[in-house]
Amino acid sequence: MKIQIKRFDKELPLPVYKTQGSVALDCVAREQTSIAPKELAYIPLNIAIKPPEGYFILMAPRSSLHKRGLMLPNSVGVFDEDFSGDEDEYKAAVYNFTDELVTIERGERITQLIVLSYTKVEWEEVGSMDAPTRGGFGSTGT
Repeated sequence: MKIQIKRFDKELPLPVYKTQGSVALDCVAREQTSIAPKELAYIPLNIAIKPPEGYFILMAPRSSLHKRGLMLPNSVGVFDEDFSGDEDEYKAAVYNFTDELVTIERGERITQLIVLSYTKVEWEEVGSMDAPTRGGFGSTGT
């Protein structure tokens, strides 16, 4: 599948699959960003993407991001197919959970993207779910 993508800085690479079996594409930071302890920052990822109709982009942290003392405060990012204008650069919101300044270098891989399809739904509101109640969190045991 071919997808339209724009790079803001052509010296940095496009997102890439790092291995033959990778399902996600690694993204790099467009600029050096320092994140103060217990603070939130937005790291530009150097790309704008226009997914095809019926698709969206899911952004997740690289599995090593926590080793840098950072996490994505929303856990994942969802980029809708209509977030695709010329200035709609993808950014990673990161939270520094350490007591030290963390600096992400330009070109450093920090997040990964997965292209996924979706189906829109229509609600059918009912008065009863016609199914037994399971009980909530931990209802199947520990």
